[in-house]
Amino acid sequence: MKAMLARISNLPRDKADTLLLLASALLVLIPHTAHLPLWVSLLCGATLAWRAAITLQGKRMPPSLLLLPLAGGAMLGVMHSYQTLLGRDAGVAMLVLLVAFKMLEMHARRDLFVVVFLCFFLVLTNFFYEQGIVTALLMALSVLLLFTAQMSFQFAGAVPPLRERFLMSARMLGLAAPLALALFFLFPRIQGPLWGLPGDAGGARTGLSETMAPGMMANLAQSQEVAFRVKFEGAPPPREQLYWRGPVLGDYDGRTWTRVGAARRQGLEDRRLALSVAGEPLRYEVTLEPANNRWLFALEMPERLPGVAGNAAQLSAEVEMTTLLPIAVRLRYQVASFVHYRLQADALPFDADQWLQLPGDSNPRALMAGMQLRAIPDPARRVDTVLRGFRSEHYVYTLNPPLLGRDAVDGFLYGSRAGFCEHYAEAFVFLMRAAGIPARVVTGYQGGEINPLDGYLTVRQSDAHAWAEVWLARRGWVRIDPTAAVSPERVQRGMAGAIPPRPPFGIEGLGGLIGIDGAAHPWLLELRYAAGAMNNGWNQWVLNYTPQRQRGMVEQLQASLLDWRLPLWLGILAIVLLLVRTLRRRREVDPVDALYSALCTRLSRMGLARSADEGPQAYAARIAAAGRLAPEAAAAAQEFLHRYSGWRYAPRGADAHLATTLKRLLSQVR
Repeated sequence: MKAMLARISNLPRDKADTLLLLASALLVLIPHTAHLPLWVSLLCGATLAWRAAITLQGKRMPPSLLLLPLAGGAMLGVMHSYQTLLGRDAGVAMLVLLVAFKMLEMHARRDLFVVVFLCFFLVLTNFFYEQGIVTALLMALSVLLLFTAQMSFQFAGAVPPLRERFLMSARMLGLAAPLALALFFLFPRIQGPLWGLPGDAGGARTGLSETMAPGMMANLAQSQEVAFRVKFEGAPPPREQLYWRGPVLGDYDGRTWTRVGAARRQGLEDRRLALSVAGEPLRYEVTLEPANNRWLFALEMPERLPGVAGNAAQLSAEVEMTTLLPIAVRLRYQVASFVHYRLQADALPFDADQWLQLPGDSNPRALMAGMQLRAIPDPARRVDTVLRGFRSEHYVYTLNPPLLGRDAVDGFLYGSRAGFCEHYAEAFVFLMRAAGIPARVVTGYQGGEINPLDGYLTVRQSDAHAWAEVWLARRGWVRIDPTAAVSPERVQRGMAGAIPPRPPFGIEGLGGLIGIDGAAHPWLLELRYAAGAMNNGWNQWVLNYTPQRQRGMVEQLQASLLDWRLPLWLGILAIVLLLVRTLRRRREVDPVDALYSALCTRLSRMGLARSADEGPQAYAARIAAAGRLAPEAAAAAQEFLHRYSGWRYAPRGADAHLATTLKRLLSQVR
């Protein structure tokens, strides 16, 4: 390894610059491997390795007769993989291949700059897929290396060491940073995602759907992706109250639960909900990650619809909050929710029949058990009877339940008795409907994790949950969580307290959520909190800098400019910067040059001003020919100028006493 590094450091300039360009391009291309087809990544890696071998071995470039069929085959491969050559994904794949193949066709100086400019454009395409802080830092490093490579090609003579070239590039970016920040904050923002072609905007994202079947929630619960973050105005409520309401499911075909059909929902949306609340509302702000769906999540029960910039919020008869358009960008909205409420408690809901329907040809044992519950006159006691059965009959809460057959509810209740939240929610709702109690499945998220560093509650896809609602006389729709009857830890402590511990660092199961033990690895937990706070700050202040926030900042800036104190402080700051610049310039003047300027000024007052194009030797000859100075002063001036000329134009040597000598000679010029 040391021999290889020594060999690289001793390479000729053209080879070293080419390897630097290859390293810069590789750093730009690496993030694209996460979304490109495997064959594209392998082909690009092989192409760059081929170019590096050619550079190190000093061989000739491959002929065009070889490159043209290779490029044509790559285009056909892209066409086969994406079924098009247009759009975001296909276009990025073509650009990546173009950069790789161009490396094998660098014959002239202009080809080097073509590769550099293509790489600059490719840096931007990384933000089509990921805009996190890690990607931003990696792309900033890529730009630094590209600047360094571009600068290396432009030196005509001796080339500074790589470290100095890198620092020069860093200074260039530092000088450009203030202008970039000003453009970021003041240039008009564009509403919408960074890339919005219809064919690319609907890419698959992790999140809740409008259907629920056994296994769907368990699969979602293994994702560590952030669903949304919440900032409460005061102290957050207890975890047992953190039920984030999402889709409400009412139609059941014996296997899958779906939302109530559009035909049955017609005319219900315009009815006013009978909602009574008590106590003070919880006020908070939600930062929702884009998932290309229309769900707005809030605690039960929201006071009113939130305002959504660039979109419109809607409320369904089942108290589902949605938007008119799919949410393709990060969204922030304020909500106020009442934890204590009664929904439609005055009378039997006008749509109660739709919450009692069951398929007649499925789950016969559960259907019979539910009908037997009707012998209990009090509906609330029927509910308690089923929950007691879940507690006492050895049901198990697990992420890996056995597969169920056609009659999934019967198989769960009387067979496996092991399931995730969707198994308990669907079995409970089925029994309640069979017992004559209106019931429905509610999906959403339960809980969340408070980050002590920034105070935000992070709700992940692993917090996805399903529970039930039943209608009881004089109480209205009541939330019942049958999972809490089997595993109270799921509600009190979250997934980490409900599922048995996994091996350290999440070798299986929930990735890292359960594997990280805060007691055993406190430093790892602190590191996770720090990373979460940093990412959240990046999202809040950079990625979520919307046109509305920009407009508010500009209005605030305009109001501040009308205040006399801001111009005063700006004036003081300008004066301080001017003084610092002046003092810095004074410190940067060489003392020998300062003495030379003093001599020229003194001779100018004696009528012997130096011309702008006159060097020290020519100046000395003109002074001697003029004869206007006394012999001692003329000799001192001659010696001064000869010594200064030797110091300025000859190879520099260590002359610690030159300034002292020149001061003495300057004093003799009178």
